[in-house]
Amino acid sequence: MTGDLNGRSVIVTGAGSGIGRAAALAFAAQGDRVVVADLNAEAADAVVEEIGQAGGTAVAVTGDLGEQAVVDRVAATAVERFGGVDVLVNNAGIMDSMSALADVGDAEWERVIRVNLTAPFLLTRAVLPHMLAAGRGAIVNTASEAALRGSAAGAAYTASKHGVVGLTKSLAVMYRKNGIRANAICPGGTATAIAVEADRTAHGPAAIAPHFVNLGRVSQPEEQAAVILFLASEAASNINGAILPVDDGWSAV
Repeated sequence: MTGDLNGRSVIVTGAGSGIGRAAALAFAAQGDRVVVADLNAEAADAVVEEIGQAGGTAVAVTGDLGEQAVVDRVAATAVERFGGVDVLVNNAGIMDSMSALADVGDAEWERVIRVNLTAPFLLTRAVLPHMLAAGRGAIVNTASEAALRGSAAGAAYTASKHGVVGLTKSLAVMYRKNGIRANAICPGGTATAIAVEADRTAHGPAAIAPHFVNLGRVSQPEEQAAVILFLASEAASNINGAILPVDDGWSAV
């Protein structure tokens, strides 16, 4: 698939590494202009430089997407620099400690929900007026295998990613008559830098560990990015509200 996204204004969050970086590079390679949003300024700048060296166009916006001011800056940058927002990829996320619900502290719960669910809500809300004015838009959210089952992560992460699925489906129904599509990918094991700090002897990690025997092949970020690009493309023009596992069949086991 090439050509149908050329020149679009694209926001990718968590674009400093992993799936987000791969998606930002892939969009830029097709001729799209990319807002590289990430908490890590050094990583975001490195991706922008990499895109520029390849002849593409990108700009970095750094900060915590759980903060409304940062969200507003990301949306404003896309509009001011690239004329609008055609594609939004809500990819940024953090892992939990695999804790069972009784062991989840308030701070962990609130942080995971804020980054994984509230931030996509805030940024989507910020860009929707621009998509509605244009009469078109594609939103792709990164959910997780943990959005499909209760045995792939701890309580906080699992709840946050189930929330992303609900958010995606609500968007698809509410705005399909406005030319806006919303879909989500559910990555299985993927070679990224996302950190998991878990006590394997604790109740949560011990309870879910047996379910990882059917994990399947660990994917590369570029494989996840390829599906994101497809869902954002005109080739997927009649796909709306889809929750797509990209997990080597793990969800089918």
